[in-house]
Amino acid sequence: MAYTLTAITTTTFFPKHHQPPPPPYHHLRSTTITITCSSSPSPSPPQTTTTTNNRQPIPSLLPFSAKYVPFNTVSNESYSLDEIIYRSSSGGLLDVQHDLNALKQFDGKYWRTLFDSRVGRTTWPYGSGVWSKKEWVLPEIDNDDIVSCFEGNSNLFWAERYGKLNLNGMNDLWVKHCGISHTGSFKDLGDPVSIDRAVFALQNSDGIVEEATEEELMDEMAAADATGMFVCPHTGVALVALRKLRERGVIGKGERTVVVSTAHGLKFSQAKIEYHSKAIEGMDCKFANPPVEVKAEYGAVMDVLTKYLSKVS
Repeated sequence: MAYTLTAITTTTFFPKHHQPPPPPYHHLRSTTITITCSSSPSPSPPQTTTTTNNRQPIPSLLPFSAKYVPFNTVSNESYSLDEIIYRSSSGGLLDVQHDLNALKQFDGKYWRTLFDSRVGRTTWPYGSGVWSKKEWVLPEIDNDDIVSCFEGNSNLFWAERYGKLNLNGMNDLWVKHCGISHTGSFKDLGDPVSIDRAVFALQNSDGIVEEATEEELMDEMAAADATGMFVCPHTGVALVALRKLRERGVIGKGERTVVVSTAHGLKFSQAKIEYHSKAIEGMDCKFANPPVEVKAEYGAVMDVLTKYLSKVS
């Protein structure tokens, strides 16, 4: 079993970097009707070649489309994604609904092949970790209207050292560093925070709720940083939850687990300084690594480094 832990609702996938196989062939009504799907980074549905025994035309493929609908509500209310609107007529949140029948015209193997073929490429706009899945994001937008820094594709960090030292030898632990991406990118637009969305996600994913105190999350941030990461408080919450689930045996030692790191630690540098300086009132800061203040001079810095390095040599 695999687990994903995060302080917000998310999905996780494991990117594959390999030359994609030839595109699959799809047989619709009989062996005499063949649709050939191209894996090139085309924003529109793949071109089709259709034949039948009696040369009769067959229906065209459904176009990819999406629209706004009221969140978690059954109604006929909908809005174009080009429309500037924030709430439904009842005041509730909106959700993006894709035409799943159109997407289901092609199987999972086709979509994996198509998306993998776009990874790391410079063809506009598919080098982006977001827009490489354009058909699943905003299928009807013109490429000329897309703003992108080729964001996304952030590192999936193998946190072996953290798992070994802090989680009783977990060795299949991964941290998705979403915060290591271009500032001003698609990710920084954010998503609406909603208790309704959180409850919906929990109910539909058989999720588990855990909690973390301020002191627990700060301690966990320091423990993670000491193993080579530089995480944010949100990630600290997910790591605390992971520790508690490991201690209770909910997550096993050898189970593949992904923790979603939602922001960069540099956004919270002052909190880290105060923690390691033990300047946070009422907090023990048990993993503090006190900062050393030196003059802004080369010789002064080298003297301090020499002193500390001599202690560990």
